[in-house]
Amino acid sequence: MAGAVSSKGCQKIRGSQIRDLLDAKRYVLFDCDGVIWNGETAVPGAPEVVSLLKQQGKLVFFVTNNCTRPRENYVQKFSRLGFNDVAQEDIFSSAYCSAVYLRDVAKVQGKVFVIGGNGVFKELRDAGVPFVEEETDVSDGSIYDCPLDSEVSAVLVGYDEKFNFLKLAKACCYLRNAECLFLATDPDPWHPLRGGRVTPGSGSLTAALETATERKATVIGKPSRFMFECIASQFGVDPTQSLMVGDRLETDILFGANCGLDTMLTLTGVSRMDEAEGYKDSDSPEKKKFVPDYVVDTIADFLQAQEED
Repeated sequence: MAGAVSSKGCQKIRGSQIRDLLDAKRYVLFDCDGVIWNGETAVPGAPEVVSLLKQQGKLVFFVTNNCTRPRENYVQKFSRLGFNDVAQEDIFSSAYCSAVYLRDVAKVQGKVFVIGGNGVFKELRDAGVPFVEEETDVSDGSIYDCPLDSEVSAVLVGYDEKFNFLKLAKACCYLRNAECLFLATDPDPWHPLRGGRVTPGSGSLTAALETATERKATVIGKPSRFMFECIASQFGVDPTQSLMVGDRLETDILFGANCGLDTMLTLTGVSRMDEAEGYKDSDSPEKKKFVPDYVVDTIADFLQAQEED
């Protein structure tokens, strides 16, 4: 095959090389923001790519560290942006996977104290995992006199726009109990916003709590293996027949490497080609794990690949 991919390691591929790679895969995992869409705008060609892959009989999954919305809201967003064949069971968010972990793996007894938003609360509720209800007004509260729930047996940290000192202090108190589980939805340090601004991510909030408690959180989202294990347990996914497509080297690509998947960087999001090449040229074995097997400008290149002879 003239267009066959001959080697791996930060290889820019196009045309028939992409087609040959996809022909060898049955499962395709996509990150969302920066890959499928940017904010409220679909990446051009992304809806057609998803439809084409599904028409070819491939199983397509969406793995996102964004824990701000429940899966049902993701389905609504996919539909709003022109994706007409994405089902709720295709979506594996860090909020959903955290709820599954607490219910099925940790089998948590008691309640979960949450630093997070509505996406986490909704997934915990749907999974039947009890949690401490979010307080509506804690502006006058103090850790000296605020009530603590004696039934808390786990602390879960996610993205929280209402993060405050009292939430941090309460979590510290709960985690003084060595038996209390300490989980994080994801390690993302920051997220890009419109206009060149950024917002702190779950990872930055987790880091504050790790510093305060001298404990390390168990991370559920990428690059942890659990997200893939969650998919594999439900769909029997074979890692050797799977491709992970993402835009962030330190999470998406490392996730794929950790799970034994072929990895592809798309340049429509956070990471750039020179960063990937820098990791490839590094002498650090750990940084080598950030190197994608393949690189494309955009997943819309998948469409052109199918059209070429």
